[in-house]
Amino acid sequence: MDAPDERIAVALLDQQALVREGLCELLERESDMKVTGVASRLDEALLLEPEPDVFVAEINLRDARGPYVVARLRSRFPGSGILVLTTMTYADEVEAAFAAGANGYGLKETAASEIVNAIRQVHRGEGYLDSTLGAALTRRANRQDPAAGNTLTPREVEVLRLLALGHTNLEVAERLNVSPRTAEAHRANLMGKLRVCSRAELVRFALEHGYLGRAGSSDTKA
Repeated sequence: MDAPDERIAVALLDQQALVREGLCELLERESDMKVTGVASRLDEALLLEPEPDVFVAEINLRDARGPYVVARLRSRFPGSGILVLTTMTYADEVEAAFAAGANGYGLKETAASEIVNAIRQVHRGEGYLDSTLGAALTRRANRQDPAAGNTLTPREVEVLRLLALGHTNLEVAERLNVSPRTAEAHRANLMGKLRVCSRAELVRFALEHGYLGRAGSSDTKA
């Protein structure tokens, strides 16, 4: 029997042929990666089989744009990590992409080695944000109380990270080994403590205060 292929299966979505070809060449040089699908449009990407481990996607396409691209990919490929790779650097776009279900956000101008690292990071279940975007996000007016994060319990920190990375309430419950009702209660308490009213605001708080870079403790009991 053949040994299972443990390489990271990566699918690519970009309307520019040169970008697709360049990424294919880059990833095929990595011994732990393989390209399993390529698309130039969102409608093509949604037809790709099998579900990849990581989807590397441009979100400025001819047939779709912005967080809608991420949301459709997340719905179609719920088990895939989604790494946005784009030239769009507006803070609103970054926040909206994470709120729609992205696991990482990188820039095309980034060094090849950093793109490869970002794919591995997303595959490990870690959040990724290009370092040059962090400064832009922190320059935005922070509507939350900066001290609010200091009052979060370890469980609330883990819930914050999971929600900011795009996980649903049910997925949060499964990862924390609690009931969906308990997960919803944690989310409600968290949003009340941080004085936010949407997932986008949770994402913003997590990004601005460094929570997406922290290792979780999902085995902690509620």
